[in-house]
Amino acid sequence: MILNNLTHYEQAILVLSALVLFTSFALLSQPRLLNLINTFAWQGTLLALTAALVAFTSHQPHLYISALLTLILKAWLIPWMLRHQVLKLKLHHETETLTNGTLILLGGIALVIFCYHVTLPLERLSTLATRNIIAISLANVLLSLLLIISHRQAVSQVVGFMAMENGLFFAALVSTHGMPMIVELGIAFDILVASVLFGVFFLHIRENIDTLNVDHMNRLSENEPTVRN
Repeated sequence: MILNNLTHYEQAILVLSALVLFTSFALLSQPRLLNLINTFAWQGTLLALTAALVAFTSHQPHLYISALLTLILKAWLIPWMLRHQVLKLKLHHETETLTNGTLILLGGIALVIFCYHVTLPLERLSTLATRNIIAISLANVLLSLLLIISHRQAVSQVVGFMAMENGLFFAALVSTHGMPMIVELGIAFDILVASVLFGVFFLHIRENIDTLNVDHMNRLSENEPTVRN
C-alpha cells in the first residue's frame, strides 16, 4: 500500500488505528493495575479523536456528540471509577506476575497476522485502508480476549472486556462512517452500567474472599472459609 495514494483522512485513520493497536499490546503486557487503567484511558482518548475526525470528514454533527461521550465515558469516567476501586481495595501496589509474558506477546503478534490473513478477501470489495482498519479492529478484539485469558486479576479482565468493546466500536465507526445515534447512546449506557456493576462486584468479592485473583477463586471449595471474621 502506497501512502501517497491515500487521502489525508485515510492516512490519519491509519495512524490512529496503529496507535490503538499499540495500546492493545500495552494493555496485554502491563502488570500494574493503575498503569493498565491509564493505558485504557489513552485508548478511549484515541477513539474519541477518531470519532471527531470521522465527524469532521463525513459532515455528520451527531458524531461530535459521540466523540464527546466517548471522551467522557471511556477516557475519564470509567477509568476514574476503576482507579477508585483499585485504590479503595488497596490493589495499586500489587504487581501481577505474567507467566510466559514473551510467549503472550508473540501470540499477540500471531493474532495480528492471522487477522490480516482473514481480511485478505476484503481487498476486492473495499479500499486497502478499509481492509487495514477492519484487520486492526479484529486484532484489537482478539488481543483483548487474550488479555482476559492471560491475566488473573478480575480488574484486568474487566479492562479486557471494555477494550474488546473498543475494538468493535472502532471498526463500526470507521468502516460505516458512524452508527445511528440511538445505537451509540445505547452502547454508552450499557458500558456505564456494566462498569458500575463491576465495581459493586469487586467490593463484594474482596470482602467475602479477600482477593480478586481468579486463580484463588477457582481453588476455593465448600469446606474452605470464604467470609472474613
